[in-house]
Amino acid sequence: RPAGPACGLSHGHRSGDRDLGDFGSFTIYLKYMLANKKKYIIANWKMKLNHKQSVALAENMVKKYGGRDDLEVVLCPDFTSLAKVGEIIRDTSLKLGAQNAFYHGVGSYTGEVSPAVVKELGCEYVIIGHSEQRKLGETNDDVNRKIQAALKNGLIPVVCVGETFDEYQHKKTDVVIIEQVTKALVDIKLKAGQKIILAYEPVWVIGSGQAVGHDIVGHIAQIIIHTTADMDSSLVDKFEVIYGGSVDEDNVNDFIIGNISTGVIIGSNSLKPSKFLKILESIK
Repeated sequence: RPAGPACGLSHGHRSGDRDLGDFGSFTIYLKYMLANKKKYIIANWKMKLNHKQSVALAENMVKKYGGRDDLEVVLCPDFTSLAKVGEIIRDTSLKLGAQNAFYHGVGSYTGEVSPAVVKELGCEYVIIGHSEQRKLGETNDDVNRKIQAALKNGLIPVVCVGETFDEYQHKKTDVVIIEQVTKALVDIKLKAGQKIILAYEPVWVIGSGQAVGHDIVGHIAQIIIHTTADMDSSLVDKFEVIYGGSVDEDNVNDFIIGNISTGVIIGSNSLKPSKFLKILESIK
């Protein structure tokens, strides 16, 4: 699968007839990001490890990762390992995140996981709207409700948006991203101290070993920034934009783009301590 603009994605610095650098909201976002030097590294373990392997990985990370003031490293094991991994990384610089959470805190919802319980287990973050959940039927409305529930329970939502390969080929990326961000943030109001992380994860590169270009990520990040600011200017200094999709030690710095994109989601390459540590060490 080709990974460049030849597939049809515009990657300049304009959206319609508007110059993305001219808006006051964009300037405010840049000032906010300049003041916030933290980079977010989200390790999504998916359903790739059994419980013993998750425990061993967490123990290895605690042993070998000393922490950095400029990095917020979040480990997201599967639900069955959350409690134990949380115990292992407690009192370290590592943070705990969940891979999903339901939009109700309590009730007769067999098979779902409460955001209140996720918080109780020590999670500070929760991934919402991942393409692998959307493929199973999760809708934009579900994503919005999950964001609201996460915020209500004191969690930081890591909200994934991204286009499929077909949408990419047919030059629909910008439209898809705007729609997903807009519907995700309907009626979202953040209180003091709350934030949202919006993660651009092009569906067609996840797990492929082939990431998109630096310029494309920068362009999409600006679209996300402006879409969010256009919805509610009060959100401008309360959200971050990060990238996910085939991130490794050789390209990670391509996706942490100054004060525009401030972190990454890492999947398979976070499952081996040596590989993950190399990525963390590579971040400038």
